[in-house]
Amino acid sequence: MFRQAFFYSLLLLSLLFRCTGDESLPEVTDSEEAPMGKREREALFSAIQGFVGDSWNGSSLYPDPCGWTPIQGVSCDMYNDLWYVTDLSLGLIYENSLPCTSSLEIRRELFELNHLRSLSFFNCFLSPMVIAKEDWINFASNLESLEFRSNPGLIGKLPETIGNFTKLKSLVVLENGFNGELPASICNLKSLNRIVFAANSFAGVIPNCFNGLKELLILDLSRNSFSGTLPSSFGDLVSLLKLDLSNNLLEGNLPQEIGLLKNLTLLDLRNNRFSGGLSKNIEKIQSLTELVLSNNPMSEEDMMGIKWESMRNLVVLDVSKMGLRGEIPIGLTNLKRLRYLGLNNNNLTGFVPSEKLEALPCLGALYINGNNFTGELRFSRKFYEKMGRRFKASQNPNLCQPFETIISESHKHLLPLGVKPCT
Repeated sequence: MFRQAFFYSLLLLSLLFRCTGDESLPEVTDSEEAPMGKREREALFSAIQGFVGDSWNGSSLYPDPCGWTPIQGVSCDMYNDLWYVTDLSLGLIYENSLPCTSSLEIRRELFELNHLRSLSFFNCFLSPMVIAKEDWINFASNLESLEFRSNPGLIGKLPETIGNFTKLKSLVVLENGFNGELPASICNLKSLNRIVFAANSFAGVIPNCFNGLKELLILDLSRNSFSGTLPSSFGDLVSLLKLDLSNNLLEGNLPQEIGLLKNLTLLDLRNNRFSGGLSKNIEKIQSLTELVLSNNPMSEEDMMGIKWESMRNLVVLDVSKMGLRGEIPIGLTNLKRLRYLGLNNNNLTGFVPSEKLEALPCLGALYINGNNFTGELRFSRKFYEKMGRRFKASQNPNLCQPFETIISESHKHLLPLGVKPCT
């Protein structure tokens, strides 16, 4: 009885407003459940049709998209006793999601969904398309999450008007065709927790304006063509947990300010052009669990200059292909959580501290190949059994393997490939 009375009350209000000529109250559906306004429903259906094709009309949905048979990828909240769309995900995100058609169109009705907080597109834009900035500004006051994932047809620059989306907490632009420089207006988005611009064709220098993004936890600009030096304003990202700038064209010295990122757990700078040696300020980031600096020309930097033992939380350390010299620092053998150690393809010399490295309780991968180590490898058969092909020591001309390590003929296959027997 209560539901019936509630429905008739809404219907009476609707009729009263019609009689006075006020069209501001949405027309309700004929459901006894919480209704969705007619305008909201028609805007939603038209917007979806633009992406999936006119063959879909929502006729199988009863009583409404947020009731008993909701659309996969559509979520709603109630405002003034009516359903409004708050989350919209288009594309094959879920198994039963509606796939986008190759001839999709962005209809104006999409921008009438003015209660949207989250909007995402996955593998929708396959044909070349430039995002028009005019209509999108309608979302600036409410949208908290915006994602474009795997849309190779999205080309052109990211619109400068993105800086108007001041409520955004998550901005993900992953594996698309965007190019050009990043608009400096992204630094206006003070509420951001996550920025992911990975795997596009962005180029140019990274804007040096990140000092205001105090809430940022994740910054991923990997797999682009960014050039120039690392902005000093990165040092102001005091909440940052993950910084991934790998696979770009960045160069110059690592800024001293990088040591101010006291909460950082991942720093990935691999495959760039950084030079000038390892910054001693890296050792100040004691929260790091993954440090990946491989394939940067660090100009014969001596590894002994870093207090590695102070980075006691390291799980992954990859400093391969950097031109590093000197001996293996004994501080590395104090990293009890270390699982992966990549020292390969450098100019490291001296003896390999086999017993100390083997004593690391978590070590599961060790690469020391492509250096100038000398002497004997003194790892046990048990170590080789555990590591398998995750241990490499080849291309060290003056390094040898004692025969007595492997007792029986049947275990000779455990010997590291490319290391000569000691004579």
